[in-house]
Amino acid sequence: MEAHCSGLGRKRKREELNGEMEAECFQKLPRRTLGLTEPAPFADELLAAKTPYVRVSMEEARRGTPGGRPVRVYADGIFDMFHSGHARALMQAKCLFPNTHLIVGVCSDDLTHKFKGFTVMNEDERYDAVSHCRYVDEVVRSAPWTLTPEFLAEHRIDFVAHDDIPYISAGSDDVYKHIKEAGMFAPTQRTEGISTSDVITRIVRDYDVYVRRNLQRGYTAKELNVSFINEKKYHLQERVDKVKQKVRDVEEKSKEFVQKVEEKGIDLIQKWEEKSREFIGNFLQMFGPDGALKHMLKEGKGRMLQAISPRQSPSSSPVREERSPSPTFRLPFFTSSPFFSPPPHHSVFPHMNSLSLSDSDVK
Repeated sequence: MEAHCSGLGRKRKREELNGEMEAECFQKLPRRTLGLTEPAPFADELLAAKTPYVRVSMEEARRGTPGGRPVRVYADGIFDMFHSGHARALMQAKCLFPNTHLIVGVCSDDLTHKFKGFTVMNEDERYDAVSHCRYVDEVVRSAPWTLTPEFLAEHRIDFVAHDDIPYISAGSDDVYKHIKEAGMFAPTQRTEGISTSDVITRIVRDYDVYVRRNLQRGYTAKELNVSFINEKKYHLQERVDKVKQKVRDVEEKSKEFVQKVEEKGIDLIQKWEEKSREFIGNFLQMFGPDGALKHMLKEGKGRMLQAISPRQSPSSSPVREERSPSPTFRLPFFTSSPFFSPPPHHSVFPHMNSLSLSDSDVK
């Protein structure tokens, strides 16, 4: 049990290292099912023990008792609106010794209203709440306000667990004073920031909020002890709050929309800048001083000039030889005439200069 209880408080203490506080870490435990399937029984429903009652000392309890003789620890209280502060106190009582049987006494409504004040939960609800706590082995209903030797002997109690702060009540400076003097007191620690009075204070402080909450959930003004005027006021406040919430939602959505537009605008601007730089680079590549267009125009101009200019023979080319004169051409109808004399080679016809006929030839 001691090892189990040490594992329950899994927070490790912070250690100071090089002047800095390390973050809290938690010891991991294997998954397991504890097997608690029924609530703790009530003391008046159990069979009475037949063995004689002999208390164990603190040394014996800490050293560990046999399995058949657990240390019987008693913790009492009101346990109204059972909360984590109650559960932690009972956990500490359960973990006081290696082998502990925890008995929890719950005071009745009459006794509580007389010495402490009105409760939110009635006694049956409080009995039931405590019986379902995992650390409790036995519940004593209608527990006494002050513990007597007879009560301690009846329930065979070895030690009484409670916080060490003096409990002033019932005309006593400390109702546990005689228990402390008898050496039967085992102190536990209170959980700061949580108590039944703290929870009630929160409800009273925010009374309007919780009234409106229950009106929304279907409780009537009569059940909540709320007047007709206050009921209408709360309903009006609820409508106003809904309108305010809608306005806040619209504002949030507008902010989100504006943020998205800004993000998209920034993206568009960045893309436009990239595209514009790319366009300018391509434009300069094509139309710049040393661009591709200038080279194309130069090349085209050179080809055009080459096409329209006459082709000159190279100076080193050999001189063309003169062609030899062709053989004399003779007209066929003049070849058989004795009066025809062949013309010289420079005539109007090829190799002919002129054709001369005398009058006698014409005749």
